[in-house]
Amino acid sequence: MINIAVIGCCGKMGKRVIALITKDKELKLTAALEREGHPELNTMIEGVSISDDLNSLKNADVMIDFTPMPDKRELLDAALRFKKSLVIGTTGLNPEQVKEIEKSAAGAAILYSPNMSVGVNLLFNLVREAAAKLKNYNVRIKEAHHIHKKDSPSGTAKKIADIITEKTKKQVTDIEAIREGEIIGDHEVTFESDLDTIVLRHCAKTRDIFAKGALDAAKWLFGKPAGLYCMQDVLGR
Repeated sequence: MINIAVIGCCGKMGKRVIALITKDKELKLTAALEREGHPELNTMIEGVSISDDLNSLKNADVMIDFTPMPDKRELLDAALRFKKSLVIGTTGLNPEQVKEIEKSAAGAAILYSPNMSVGVNLLFNLVREAAAKLKNYNVRIKEAHHIHKKDSPSGTAKKIADIITEKTKKQVTDIEAIREGEIIGDHEVTFESDLDTIVLRHCAKTRDIFAKGALDAAKWLFGKPAGLYCMQDVLGR
């Protein structure tokens, strides 16, 4: 049994992660955290009291964080102090914040990914293979998300662009970002030449795809030595 702590337990992603934990015989919810002053503090969620006290993380094996909080310093410090593994699925982090995660990974097992979906991470692999073989093609990226999403383009779209640049040595400048309704997350990559067009596309139907990916990541990360990992490691790249 792997004991899980969910950071941001009352958010949309936190609630879905907890819902899936309750259906998984390998996992147990042992801590549920929210920000200081949250109206649901000290209420119960699946038998666990919602707290803002980081000391409640002591009984967890793996922490899962989807919070939009840009400052992860306290959470990273807790992972180091209590020697806990940490899965971070927050998107939109800037380079300085990513460096903080990388630094902390010297003392704790941390898995960070801008997208926890197994399908999207397979898309990364397909894009990587296509870009390596289609270096002279024009490339455009299109992504669509709900109107509440703060970062634009999405972290996933930026990751796709980075993969293409790595393989082709050319910057991707054509990235279209759409914010509309309650779209969970669509990503489309088009490679085009004078002779043909190749389209790679992934569409998320429900947030559970990200919650399930985070739990797969937590299971994989449990017991791993300190270091920085990603979903590609979970997939056995």
